[in-house]
Amino acid sequence: MLTTTIEALLLVFAALFPVINPFGAALITQGMTSQLDDAGRARLAGVVALNCLALMVGAVLAGTYVLAFFGISVAVLRIAGGTVIAITAYHLLTAPTTSACASISCGEALSKAFYPITLPITVGPGTIAVAVALGTEAIDTRSPPHIVGAGIGIIALTLCIYVCMRYVNRLCRIFGATGSRVIDRLFAFILLCIGMQLGWHGIAELLGAIQGSPHIAAAPH
Repeated sequence: MLTTTIEALLLVFAALFPVINPFGAALITQGMTSQLDDAGRARLAGVVALNCLALMVGAVLAGTYVLAFFGISVAVLRIAGGTVIAITAYHLLTAPTTSACASISCGEALSKAFYPITLPITVGPGTIAVAVALGTEAIDTRSPPHIVGAGIGIIALTLCIYVCMRYVNRLCRIFGATGSRVIDRLFAFILLCIGMQLGWHGIAELLGAIQGSPHIAAAPH
């Protein structure tokens, strides 16, 4: 029983951590909210972490049913999410380095806590797709230890997201203003690549499904 719980915990954490990339998401967020004071950043980190927790739990428990209810495939989810990620990353990549973020208030930052900071920057379509797959496995096993382990794994990921969002400013102070701007642009570019890669995976899946369709194969030349 304990072994099953630990295995499920490690499976969920190892599968979702590199997709979420809490540290990279925190650096992107810092570039958007660089002038928040310590209290504002703590509040923002808490809201984003709770949003991420809700999305991950929802994707694991109900993601398969929601997608099926609306007739949405994972491929379409990747295309839509990848497009949003790419657009968001492009705006971050081309944003001026001057006063736009310098005067941001806590209220303005919190208004961005769900979109785009939580979705799609932190918990994007890749995370949702993986969480849906993990949820399908949990439903198939119907094992309480497996479900408990998955829940602990999600909580551990939420804590990682909070810590990275909360204390990213300290790391940026080490790099200095110029280094932080370089890092912001670098991670914005990586985020743009991730968005395009997700979109391309979705397009490739749809093209593969179309080519494998029996209606297409039986069509006269």
